[in-house]
Amino acid sequence: MAAHDSNYGLSNLSILFRLLPWEYAIRNLFRRPLRTGLTFAGLTLVIVLVFVVVGFIRGLERSLAVSGDSQTAIVFSLGMGENLEYSSIPMRTNDLVPASVAGIKEHFGQKFVSPELYLGTQVSVGKREPSMGLVRGVTRSALLVRRQLEIEEGAWPNSGEVMLGRMAATKLGAEDSETGVGQMIEFEGRKWRISGVFSAGGAAFESEAWCRLDELQQAMKRQDLSIVAVTLAPDGEFADLDLFCKERLDLELQAIRETEYYASLQKDYAPVRWLAWLVVLLVSGAGVFAGLNTMYGSVVGRIPELSTLQTIGFVRRSIVVSLIQEGILLAAAASLFAAVIALFLVNGVSVRFTMGAFSLRIDNVAILIGCGVGLLLGFFGAIPPAIRALRMPIVEGLKAV
Repeated sequence: MAAHDSNYGLSNLSILFRLLPWEYAIRNLFRRPLRTGLTFAGLTLVIVLVFVVVGFIRGLERSLAVSGDSQTAIVFSLGMGENLEYSSIPMRTNDLVPASVAGIKEHFGQKFVSPELYLGTQVSVGKREPSMGLVRGVTRSALLVRRQLEIEEGAWPNSGEVMLGRMAATKLGAEDSETGVGQMIEFEGRKWRISGVFSAGGAAFESEAWCRLDELQQAMKRQDLSIVAVTLAPDGEFADLDLFCKERLDLELQAIRETEYYASLQKDYAPVRWLAWLVVLLVSGAGVFAGLNTMYGSVVGRIPELSTLQTIGFVRRSIVVSLIQEGILLAAAASLFAAVIALFLVNGVSVRFTMGAFSLRIDNVAILIGCGVGLLLGFFGAIPPAIRALRMPIVEGLKAV
């Protein structure tokens, strides 16, 4: 008798926790193809928007992260903060630094020191309206210090020529065909022939135009520099360079490691990243409400079906789980489709920004965040309408039309 009661109790327990078959949720998605298609399209659009915003954040972070070189330090004006374009230091600094500081990298007697004049100025491309561009006057020693630079097309600029980074066209709001080798651009009252196109591993330099230092100084009627970039030897000490800047009070110099400089820029752009994450949250919230509307319509139209399931022995908890399965299945499919769209249409798209230009980056972190948001949309979008529909008494549900 006790054994019979025990078996009866286990039987009731199994009924209590009996779930609807997994394929039941899959079949329901195809029973209403129009509603399923509209929900799928809405979820895909929301998740693609999430991918775009996350790709913007990841692209900005990567551009700043790869711009710095751990062995490179920059010397610039005291009190300039991160505004290198406003820095002005004497031309003789280029000779004083290698002569006074030990530990600078050297190759066949040539020290890795790059004098540079860096500024933002109006640049005209073709017949377009002038736009703000970034110009850097350099010497060939820049190739020693800027190790990530590679000339993709053309050659190093000669007199009257300029070499553009591969993202410079985006920064200037121009087409690639307008900034190709042999085309002309204008800035500082002079026309310059484009001699080549370079890349820098995604660094911020790719948004700039590089020309000869002496010619840029002549065009601007300046004899000073903005910065002096120095590559330290493996056994070199940054403290020696920092001490030199502090001792030469007459020059009003300061030194900073290049990696620290770009890390400080990351902090400056922190509000922009927080704003982007807020956009992700708002877009996700809009997606949840859109999913709620669709799921409410879907569930309300199935009240008799859900009441019948309760009549034949399925508890409400099991039915809620089945409805959540439907939402997650649809959201997972939309997430995968949105990820494919993002990888092929969003990844690598160039965008303009105050610091120059960079590419949207859909990496593994962006995919994880985008797909995670999509699954959460499916989960939270299904729970409220399912609970609301199942609160109706079974008898009234069976009579509902």
